[in-house]
Order: sequence, then C-alpha cells, then structure tokens
Amino acid sequence: MLLASGMCASIVMMLALVPAGGHIVTTTDCYRKTRMFIENFLPKMGIKATVIDPADIEGLKSALNENNVTLFFTESPTNPFLRCVDIKLVTELCHEKGTLVCIDGTFASPLNQKALALGADLVVHSMTKFIGGHNDVLGGCISGSQKLISVIRNMHHILGGTLNPNAAYLMIRGMKTLHLRVQQQNTTAMRMAEVLEAHPKVKCVYYPGLPSHPEHELAKKQMTGFGGVVSFEIDGDLNTTIKFVDALKIAYIAPSFGGCESIVDQPAIMSYWDLSQSERLKYGIKDNLIRFSFGVEDFEDLKADILQALEAI
Repeated sequence: MLLASGMCASIVMMLALVPAGGHIVTTTDCYRKTRMFIENFLPKMGIKATVIDPADIEGLKSALNENNVTLFFTESPTNPFLRCVDIKLVTELCHEKGTLVCIDGTFASPLNQKALALGADLVVHSMTKFIGGHNDVLGGCISGSQKLISVIRNMHHILGGTLNPNAAYLMIRGMKTLHLRVQQQNTTAMRMAEVLEAHPKVKCVYYPGLPSHPEHELAKKQMTGFGGVVSFEIDGDLNTTIKFVDALKIAYIAPSFGGCESIVDQPAIMSYWDLSQSERLKYGIKDNLIRFSFGVEDFEDLKADILQALEAI
C-alpha cells in the first residue's frame, strides 16, 4: 500500500492496528517524529508504550509477559545510530503472545534486508529515501499480508494522505535504478566508515558493517548490505562540528538520506534543534554527532572532501 509519506505510513499503520487502551513496544533509538507520535499522541487514546534498547531481549520478554501488547514497532537499522534488531528472534517471541511485528526498513532499503522473509508481519518504508532515490519526492509504503493491509487500508481511506500520481511516477523512475544506487552506496559507506574510524579527529563511528558496531554479527546475518548512511562523532564541540559541516564541498546540508546526492545532517541543530543540550543527551544526541548519507558520487571525491573538511577543524 502506497501513502503520501513515510510518517503517514507509520501513523496510519499504528492507528489501524492498535486499539484504544492498547499497548505497543518500541525502541530507544528511532526517528524523532515517530517517537513524538508514540509519546505525545498515542497516550490521548489510552495507548501505552514500553521503550526498550534494540538489543534488550529480556526487556521485550518482560513487556510481552506483563502487558497485552498489540504491536512491536521498530526500525532496523535505527535512526541515527544504526542499531539492529534481531528480527527473527523478536518475531518468534512476539508471535508466541499474539503480538504483531512491524519493521521500519527505511535505512536498509528493500535490497539490503527482507524483514518479511525473516518473519515480520509488516514492513514500512519511507520511499522518500532510497526507493525514490533522488531527494525530490515524498512517499511511504506498507507491505504485508492482505488481511493486515486491508485493515490498514480502511484507516487510510478515512485519514487520507494519498500518494499523488506524479509522485507515483517518480517512485517508478527511482526503482529502475534502485539496485545500482544501493550497491554503490553500500560500497562507499563501508569504505568511508573504515576511513573515518581510523581518523584521529573522529571519536566514534556508528555503522553496522564495522566490527566495532554492537550488532555487527547480527547485521551480517540478516542484511546483504549495510546501507549508505554512516553516523559519527567529531572530536570537538558544537562549533567544531559546525565548522566541519561548513567545510564540506560536495554534501548538501539537509535532513534526509538515500538519494543520489550526498547529504550531511548535524542532528543537534537540525532534527533536535528545539531541545536543550541535556534533553538531547537523553536520546544520545551529542553536539558533535554527524549523520552522513552517501550518494552515488565518486568515492575518491567524497573521501578527499571529508578528509579536507576534517583537516579544516
């Protein structure tokens, strides 16, 4: 089912499947607007949420045992720290209790991870990202059984949020090159993650393809590629990080990812601009965090650009 945006897909899915007074389980690391909907809007319908670490299987078991959980909804990899959830294990545990599992696979793209084949009931994608692939169109999609999609479609017809015909046309265009773009982005991101991790001015790199990532072995098992987004922390403060971003010549400063053009995002002053430093830190968002989405530019050009920007700080 196609919808007007990724957020539209997530919201319609939750409203359709979780009853008033229901309970959902989600994870600590996730897209901020999804978290805001779960924390600020669902409680108005008496819907409670248990929030666990992506790797906290014991926490999931406790939540399932202590509550009548309708839905487990998470991203894998997550935003922005690219944490991975053991989809097969989580699904087995949830299904024992009659709980549905929905995975937001936007960061993986449909090429790098097949969550339905791993047992998930539903998969959501922000088509705005890798599927559209050109940073010029918004869209969302939900995949799953006809039974579940029919229930969600009924809610979709009430709420609206329809994908317009021109956006649908642009999505078809994007899908024609999806496999080529994602292959290039996987390769570039993996190589750059290794370069960044070895650089003295980079404190920490978050990328599932790196052995240092907490879910590296899991990612190798359930993903065929690790995606085009790398998050990392500069060795410096807010202003040092701003200086790095401003020194880049290729990447656009914008809050998206997955397109042909490389995009750089400093969450502290973009996605989380309205929160104080202490409030941001509750979500692990430090002033020196960078989320870098690699496009399809030449690897050596991107590498040279990032290295010169690091030298500038």
